[in-house]
Amino acid sequence: MKTALLVLDFINDIVHPDGKIAASAGFVKENNVMAHANDTIAFARKNNIPVVFVKVGFSSGYKECPLSSPIFSKAKQLQALQLNTWGTEFHDEINKNQDDLIIIKHRISAFYATPLEAFLRANQIQNLIMCGVSTDMAVQTTAREAHDKDYKVIIVSNACGTATSELHESTLKLLQRVTQVVKSTELSGQLLV
Repeated sequence: MKTALLVLDFINDIVHPDGKIAASAGFVKENNVMAHANDTIAFARKNNIPVVFVKVGFSSGYKECPLSSPIFSKAKQLQALQLNTWGTEFHDEINKNQDDLIIIKHRISAFYATPLEAFLRANQIQNLIMCGVSTDMAVQTTAREAHDKDYKVIIVSNACGTATSELHESTLKLLQRVTQVVKSTELSGQLLV
């Protein structure tokens, strides 16, 4: 059974303290989320698991941005999540290689209107390991959609973050119904490849 790692939305506007919509930045820093994400990335590379970096972003005119969405209309108002700017660059602390696949999304889910599923099908991927921000948005939405597409999903809990510990923990509790939730140190015990 083949596995891929999805690394979600570790971009400056979201996880850097100077980001324009950085509600998760404090939690990410206090809980060493990026260090645990890097441990997860290292595990994937050591086991020849492809690493897919996903980021949300919009063109400078926000043509793909749904103004009816409370979260995305706020991004436009703040001029956040603009592609080809510092805000949508991956945070310097995240261990991204030049060879890693990058998927750009215009919605919360990594699947919606992106080439992600084409990549997964082409590589016969059946298992998805996931980490990123925010736990209650991109991670949860992508994990639930992956579940409904019949992927086995493993969430790396200490490599995910959101605005508060309470929101993080309550989301993980909900996700346990459709995914496996593990810490980065527990990945080697999973049947991944």
